[in-house]
Amino acid sequence: MSTSGRLLRLLSLLQTPRDWTGPELALRLEVSARTIRNDIERLRALGYPVHATRGSVGGYRLEAGASLPPLLLEDDEAVAVAIGLRTATGGAVTGIEESSLRALAKLEQVLPPRLRRQVSTLQGVTVHVRRRPTGPTVDPETLTELARLCREHFGLRFDYSDRRQEASQRRVEPYRIVNAGLRWYLVAWDLDRADWRTFRVDRIGAGMSPGPRFTPRPLTDAEVEALVARGVPPEARRHQARVLVHAPAAELANRVGPWLGTLTAVDDASCILETGADNVEQLAAWLGFLGADFRVTEPPELVAQLRRLAARYAAASGDAEAYGSSPGGTRPQSGMVQSSRPT
Repeated sequence: MSTSGRLLRLLSLLQTPRDWTGPELALRLEVSARTIRNDIERLRALGYPVHATRGSVGGYRLEAGASLPPLLLEDDEAVAVAIGLRTATGGAVTGIEESSLRALAKLEQVLPPRLRRQVSTLQGVTVHVRRRPTGPTVDPETLTELARLCREHFGLRFDYSDRRQEASQRRVEPYRIVNAGLRWYLVAWDLDRADWRTFRVDRIGAGMSPGPRFTPRPLTDAEVEALVARGVPPEARRHQARVLVHAPAAELANRVGPWLGTLTAVDDASCILETGADNVEQLAAWLGFLGADFRVTEPPELVAQLRRLAARYAAASGDAEAYGSSPGGTRPQSGMVQSSRPT
């Protein structure tokens, strides 16, 4: 094996999250321990921060450095990264799409032809739907900093504006960042309130101040999801809805997260969905994606919006008489709107 090939193989081993002893590396690469030491020095000269510990359990590992040296990716890892960059959209993170495109251009430049063909094949049969964010976006640097504080268990001070636009200063122990739809939330222990709280990241003011380290409290993923559901309850939104859905509650639960609403079984084939939204138009459209028949009796604004949508869709399909001759036409009945699949 050439020196350059051996260095690449050595770097690939060091990128795994573990410590390697000199004898282990020498055995893997079929060289002497002295050669391993020389190769480690070559990698350091190229900018790779290879850390060495002494003693009977000492070894080598690759640590974070001040700059980003080249990375070695296995074939499947390179394809996964390229696909992820291709499908990244602006969404609720400001500027992420442009950064993804720049990174993708660099990656595709060095991909072997066989891997480039795999990525191009997927791109050729995939339709990318661009969506404009429907609300405030967050700064990726803010997300990165919050993630670091969560991982390293540092406290945090920040200015916060709640949904009533009331400002306050918070002192918290940050634990998790949660992406729920187009919103990002920070789950944290509020030191002044001695309780768990969720904070919308786009409402956190600029100039966050890290605090001292803290000892983390036990917190499971299920508890995090419950906290987000509790902190962003549908009943806190402007428009509330009670929907009878003709589908089992267990089946619908796979498509309706707790932050979208609560489900109560009526029988083995139907359930009640209690949900809410700040925008009745979005709520009406979202109900159409439940994948099941449903009936709405309240609120009146949602019933009216569903009728408008029904008339519009009926007109688009050439069956406008079913709901009136104009897009705003309504049935003579009142009090409820029921969806029905075509037979």
